[in-house]
Amino acid sequence: MNEIETSVSAFADMDLSEQLLDALSDMGFSEPSPIQAEAIPVILSGKDVIGQAQTGTGKTAAFGVPMIELISMENKSVSGIVLCPTRELAIQVSNELKKIAKYKKGLHILPVYGGEPIERQIAALKRGVKIVVGTPGRVIDHLNRGTLRLDKVHMVVLDEADEMLNMGFRDDIEEILKSVPDERQTILFSATMPKPILELVHRYQRNPQMVKITKAELTNDAIEQSYFEVSESSKIRLITQLIRLNDLKLMLVFCNTKRKVEEVVEQLKLNGLKVDGIHGDLRQNQRNTVLSKLRNSEINILVATDVAARGIDVSNVDAVFNYDIPLDPEYYVHRIGRTGRAGKTGKAYSFVTGRNDRKLLMEIEKFSKTTIHPGTLPTKEEWLNLCKENLKQKIQVALQARRNELYSQVFQDFLSEGLSAEEVSTALLRLILKDELDFILTIKKAHREINDEYNTEHTEKTVRLFLNVGKKDKISPKDIVGTIIKNTKINFRQIGDIDVYDTFSFVEVPKKKSEEIMELFKTLKVKGRKVNAEIAKSR
Repeated sequence: MNEIETSVSAFADMDLSEQLLDALSDMGFSEPSPIQAEAIPVILSGKDVIGQAQTGTGKTAAFGVPMIELISMENKSVSGIVLCPTRELAIQVSNELKKIAKYKKGLHILPVYGGEPIERQIAALKRGVKIVVGTPGRVIDHLNRGTLRLDKVHMVVLDEADEMLNMGFRDDIEEILKSVPDERQTILFSATMPKPILELVHRYQRNPQMVKITKAELTNDAIEQSYFEVSESSKIRLITQLIRLNDLKLMLVFCNTKRKVEEVVEQLKLNGLKVDGIHGDLRQNQRNTVLSKLRNSEINILVATDVAARGIDVSNVDAVFNYDIPLDPEYYVHRIGRTGRAGKTGKAYSFVTGRNDRKLLMEIEKFSKTTIHPGTLPTKEEWLNLCKENLKQKIQVALQARRNELYSQVFQDFLSEGLSAEEVSTALLRLILKDELDFILTIKKAHREINDEYNTEHTEKTVRLFLNVGKKDKISPKDIVGTIIKNTKINFRQIGDIDVYDTFSFVEVPKKKSEEIMELFKTLKVKGRKVNAEIAKSR
């Protein structure tokens, strides 16, 4: 295994076809990410590659670009296969590859995964597919049915290999690799390099080249990170209040979808803010126009998706808003890393709406090894003073305006009807300021409630369960994980270490879910065996 340090600074320097360069340009990719710059030239040269990189670093294009560039179009046989641990990742990778192959006529890409009628996939395979992106279990199903042949495959990619092994897919992976010709190119991407991964490398790769991109970590103390519990309908208003409260000048707002980007841009514009957005559907000239506005201070708020924001380097960003909590912790690191630069301080605000967002925030903290504290909101008195100062400035501007006579006459009418000047002024101030005060108090109340619940979840402990089944019962880690996540609301990332021995097994689960899981095993069979689950004795 050799480590390399070769890289290029532009896609145009990689000797790619015009078709791929045009597709990458349409996707908004002008410069390769570090993993792309390192991996693409080596894969194009025909070498096996081990890529160590986290999700969110651009690794799909790192293997997708050379795979699509090198794919053989001589026949309708499958020429490339990508294995992924989950259906969600298989769909995501497939969609990304389709964008890269946009101008490659006849290059059909198909995701195959469980949970969808297999007949649709069989029909698509019969029509002819060049690249299959699938989960190991469903790929095995197709191989066993004879609906998928891999004897013409030139390139195999194992994406998030460590996750696949953690989920118990090792046997399936090895069976698939044995169905592929020995004369093939094998690419492996993994966030970590545990012993089982290295065993796969030694068995199935030939003199692989190591491409390693170190994980970005939150070591920047200049970034003040905080979160706010807020309803979806209150996010826009909270952004505007935080801008006023902290006198922010230049901001980035991140959303998870292009539709949300467009909605947020329109709503912020309605609030009188100078804002524009970018997402994957913008043409390159539209993207350039928006970025030019930002650099020329025509706008001071940019709303973007993570993919569209790749390559953006803007100086003096005061704050980053996570309007949507990113689905991948790595994205959070890249988002907030755009503030707090060059010796300056920056702020990162995350908006949390509901239980799922809280779980994502906890995953971010675990990944980035940092604590994100609840944001500090002003007291009622402090907020009132701020509102008063803002209103005072507006009054001074209004007094300088022409044609105040009409409003003066309305005021005199009120006085002639028996109202005093103080009564009219007080009532008007109440109408103007009450909404502002009610808003901040509502946010503070919700924030206190979520903080209590969040702290409870954050200290969640795990317990180790003993199961009376093991290897002799043909039980694998995949069977244990699959049974739990299929029949509960537990995410597989919440499941800890799994140890399978000859006649028994151990699995770590969240303590508060342990009773539910033990009851679950009483009612289900795993591989035809009834399972007794109980709290394991101390190791």
